[in-house]
Amino acid sequence: MQKSSRLLGPAASFGLALLTSATFAQKTPIRITADLSEASRRLYHADIDLPVKPGPIALITPQWIPGNHGPTGEAAAIVGVIFTANTADGQKLTWRRDDVNLYEFHVDVPAGVTQLHAHLDAIVTARVSKQMACLEWERLMLYPAHVPVKDIAIQPSITVPAGWGIGTALTPQGAPAPAQPIGGILEQAHQPSAGSMTTLYAPTTVEQLEDSPVIAGLYFHEFPLAPEVTPKHFIDIVSDQPEDSNLRPELLAEISNLVREAGAAYASHHYNSYHFLLTLSDVAGGEGLEHGQSSDNGIGEKGFSDEAHQLPEADLLSHEFTHSWNGKYRRPDKLYQPDFATPQQGQLLWVYEGMTQYMGNVLAARSGLRSQEQYRDFLAVSAASLDNEPGRNWRSTEDTAIASSIDRHPTVWANWERGQAYYQEGELLWLDADTLIRQKTGGQKSLTDFQHIFLGKGGDTGPLIVTYDRAELIRDLNQVCPYDWAGFFHEHIDVPTPHADFAGIERGGYKLVYVDKLNKTAKTLAALGGRRGGGINVWYSLGFRVAADGTVGDIRYNGIGDRAQLATGMKILGVNGNVFSGDALLQALDDTKGNTKPIHLIVQSDTALSDVTLDYHDGQRYPVLQRVDGTPALLDDVTKPLTPAPAK
Repeated sequence: MQKSSRLLGPAASFGLALLTSATFAQKTPIRITADLSEASRRLYHADIDLPVKPGPIALITPQWIPGNHGPTGEAAAIVGVIFTANTADGQKLTWRRDDVNLYEFHVDVPAGVTQLHAHLDAIVTARVSKQMACLEWERLMLYPAHVPVKDIAIQPSITVPAGWGIGTALTPQGAPAPAQPIGGILEQAHQPSAGSMTTLYAPTTVEQLEDSPVIAGLYFHEFPLAPEVTPKHFIDIVSDQPEDSNLRPELLAEISNLVREAGAAYASHHYNSYHFLLTLSDVAGGEGLEHGQSSDNGIGEKGFSDEAHQLPEADLLSHEFTHSWNGKYRRPDKLYQPDFATPQQGQLLWVYEGMTQYMGNVLAARSGLRSQEQYRDFLAVSAASLDNEPGRNWRSTEDTAIASSIDRHPTVWANWERGQAYYQEGELLWLDADTLIRQKTGGQKSLTDFQHIFLGKGGDTGPLIVTYDRAELIRDLNQVCPYDWAGFFHEHIDVPTPHADFAGIERGGYKLVYVDKLNKTAKTLAALGGRRGGGINVWYSLGFRVAADGTVGDIRYNGIGDRAQLATGMKILGVNGNVFSGDALLQALDDTKGNTKPIHLIVQSDTALSDVTLDYHDGQRYPVLQRVDGTPALLDDVTKPLTPAPAK
């Protein structure tokens, strides 16, 4: 193990040797039952039994959630909190929230009491529908404060309505049984729904339970993946419509390819088994959150129904799967903290998220979830978007990582604020590094060789956390290809750069150009609409986003629309004397090409109308990657599968 690394967390052979304190004498695990049977009413419930000693005790719920890169805990949604002692009369105990840390509760444990019972409810506003529920454990968990979470044993149970299936990486301990009624004062608060079933799971730690989400639903399917690969892999699906959870055979084959390709890319596994958890719903909302032994993925109801609908989210599973190695197993030393109360520091998120962004897209192409052409089309848009991001002139990529926890996910002037640019900047950075290694070693080595070292330390393990710093990153890269990697990172990460890093694209045998017609990928996305394809694309020409109804969205700082004083929320009513439509706006772009005529808009702002003149003359512009003849096609080599095609 490198000197700069720390080995943390439980191995597969986890035992129950735990830290104790004056009031927390843990001889047995905390027991928590998460009741999801009222998910359709937007309520979850938990009953928690904690071993204690008499005296004051501080209990806490998670605040800094791994993977969220910020203090996104659910304390504000936790209600109905009741503490009782394990006495004959079930004595109700008073509690007080901490005056500073609002995630912390203080209780005085009476003499003679060895077990404290806590009941709490959670108000749930997302990831639920009538047919499904999703649980990230910060919504319900309560445990002793000021103790490393890897040292706190806990045994979970999950209650769901009759007939629902459960998907999770937790290990079941016995068959589901009817939920038991709760006695004492809790009868006034909540009782399990009639017919609901409870499944008991094996003991784990608070750290690992927080890392083990749950999906449950009426329409549940579990499919094994790549059966020849050890450890075992599964995809668990719940959906709002019964037909949606029965995934297409072609898609299952591609996800099995993903399992094989990730194993080849990273030469290790750091889980006992892996579960892709997937919800398909137009009601429950989207998600993409990494965990060590699973990932929590949520897309629209028809998101994987055919190849076209699959296109926008084809990298979701590969991105979150990669995080099992990069982010969960290998984690920046300042991003890992011994509890969920200490603030995380994000300065290496361009590795944690940036390299994952790169590999998520690469693995999607290698496994067949996207084609090589589609990979290049998405890369072109990513690179062009970064190059047309004025905020890069004042803000370094490193600063976007350091300040990730205060990112607002803005929709107004997002390109000037820059937000979480470390994702896409990291993608270009690691493509640059990959093609550089390939070029300098004459094609004998690539980023894969580095990842075998960096992500494969220790070989196959159970769920562990091994931290690193920038110095170790540079040492491991130099082991594969000696180079000034310190200077490389300083140039691209530490200081603002006026242009995006195109070196990997150009070394890969392509160049970014702009054309006046949408390519096949862009047309498919536009036809689908939604998060990535809605509205009329004039970002690279007029410098703003516009919805199909003419409403102006984000505006590129110092772009054509900005200089014409357009504002987000304005509505375009007319274009060059015609009533607004997407076709009218695009025709106006075409009509200006090669002449001096401006585009005239009539816009509405609140109750006022005004004329806006756009001084632009270059027609429609859409980014694509164009092959450079006579150069090695390293970019195509990057997306070639590492494993042979499975026999049919």
